[in-house]
Amino acid sequence: TAAYNLTIKGSGKSQYYPNDTSEVPENPNHRRRRRQVEFALDCTSFNNITGGACPANYPTNRTTDEHENRPSSTTCPEYFRWIHEDLRPWARTGISRAAVEAGQRTANFRLVILNGKAYVETYKKSFQTRDTFTVWGILQLLRRYPGKVADLDLMFDCVDWPVILSSHFSGPDGPTPPPLFLADFCRPEINIKPWEPLLKDLKEGNKRILWKSREPYAYWKGNPEVADTRKDLLKCNVSDQQDWNARVFAQDWTKESQEGYKQSDLSNQCLHRYKIYIEGSAWSVSEKYILACDSVTLIVKPHYYDFFTRGLMPVHHYWPVKDDDKCKSIKFAVDWGNSHKQKAQAIGKAASSFIQEELKMDYVYDYMFHLLSEYSKLLTFKPTVPPTAIELCSEAMACPAEGLTKKFMTESLVKRPAESNPCTMPPPYDPASLHFVLRRKENSIKQVEKWETSFWNTRSKQP
Repeated sequence: TAAYNLTIKGSGKSQYYPNDTSEVPENPNHRRRRRQVEFALDCTSFNNITGGACPANYPTNRTTDEHENRPSSTTCPEYFRWIHEDLRPWARTGISRAAVEAGQRTANFRLVILNGKAYVETYKKSFQTRDTFTVWGILQLLRRYPGKVADLDLMFDCVDWPVILSSHFSGPDGPTPPPLFLADFCRPEINIKPWEPLLKDLKEGNKRILWKSREPYAYWKGNPEVADTRKDLLKCNVSDQQDWNARVFAQDWTKESQEGYKQSDLSNQCLHRYKIYIEGSAWSVSEKYILACDSVTLIVKPHYYDFFTRGLMPVHHYWPVKDDDKCKSIKFAVDWGNSHKQKAQAIGKAASSFIQEELKMDYVYDYMFHLLSEYSKLLTFKPTVPPTAIELCSEAMACPAEGLTKKFMTESLVKRPAESNPCTMPPPYDPASLHFVLRRKENSIKQVEKWETSFWNTRSKQP
């Protein structure tokens, strides 16, 4: 019988578990005992025995254990429905090998998953460790759902700015765009922890100062040099002549790193009733941290989307802010919230609940799983390992790592397979339901704009 060499938690010993559980007698403790099986990092074997090769004993086939293959009892969050919309450009033509390779022009690396194993062909090093933790996240997905991730061929670009212009591929007869992926996990360079422990820190940070006791202003801190719209936001800061109810600060990451990131701990930044989200070169990873704060998130009109943000509803999860008249828009939002405290608190709470409940790590992995599964269905070719690609596994990345990189990898390591299948995908939007969602968002934003216009018209008439 085939067996996997797995480590039992707390034993420190390597045990063999049969792949065919029909040979194991059923007993009341069977499920509990199986759940304790872990895939421990085996750096000793990796460094001394295998000579730096990935372990051959990772499970890469679907398990036959009925308990570990239980159907999911949950339906995926609503924002999963956008997976179908995001892949629509290739729905008619499929994705050819040539289409994938067209993305190599700007890609940092190519990732191939074949028979449950990951192979990476590197083209150029990314900024900081973005490529490292992108690959790390995929490897954890393979550990969470061994043998269930389809064969794939992907190109990843890890820069901030957009490199594929939609105008080049628009129209019914336009060419098919190259499918280019972007992912961003933890950021050891600026001390941003893996999402699961950070989510717990943010939840605890929310309890330190209740909403009504927080500073009654809109707060933002970030790097203004990456985008003109952020430089424009700095004009909204308080001055001797004007108070727009905004408190904005330029972040000096060099100084922060020298001082041990004491002023940039995300869990200690839930101090204001309102927090501003504004894009940088494109979308910013800061959005989920801001939304998690119980504060009212003031979102300056975005032009890009993170994978979950289309599940947010204006005036329910956040307050929309104009991008061409930021200061007045922020001033009105804060004045409105301070005079409608219960409603403002409800908006902040709805956003943080969304982040805690619908963006927990289980759903992040399930989103990855479903996106890649739907993507794989569109491939018109059988993926093969590129000639210069190398096999990567958790040991190959974590064992030689040092400092915060090693710490964050250890903290985010998936230690055991999921106990059930991924959440159940909701159906795609039909044209009518998609139109309804978009129209509802548009109407909510227009309503805020009407309130804002009325507010400033009234102010202008005052003596």
